[in-house]
Amino acid sequence: MSRIIGAHVLLYSTNADADRAFVRNVLGFRYVDVGHGWLIFGMSPAELAVHPAERDEGRVHAGHKMLGAHLYLMCDDLQAFVKSLEAKKVACTEVEKEDWGIRTTIKLPSGGELGLYQPTHPTALDLE
Repeated sequence: MSRIIGAHVLLYSTNADADRAFVRNVLGFRYVDVGHGWLIFGMSPAELAVHPAERDEGRVHAGHKMLGAHLYLMCDDLQAFVKSLEAKKVACTEVEKEDWGIRTTIKLPSGGELGLYQPTHPTALDLE
């Protein structure tokens, strides 16, 4: 029986080279270089949640209408992680408490932002 073996997340950036360098050098993600500086990063375990949308936020990719998505990196100690980013001169937005955790966003060199949060909800990270 065939099964899903992983997930591949696409980030669209107005400065892909700078954001790739940030993910490699600042966040420390391991990677493979598939040629010409095109890096594919290994990620830690992930989970998927399907949220209702008030309107269609989809995007066309390879001629197909895809669902919209937001990426949040998860950490076990948000305050400590934010401090480690500050030491590397990386700005985060304000830290806010939600019902599901505490969150911020990491500002990338391109001006885009990645979500970052410490979950307070049960996670699916250790499911087999």
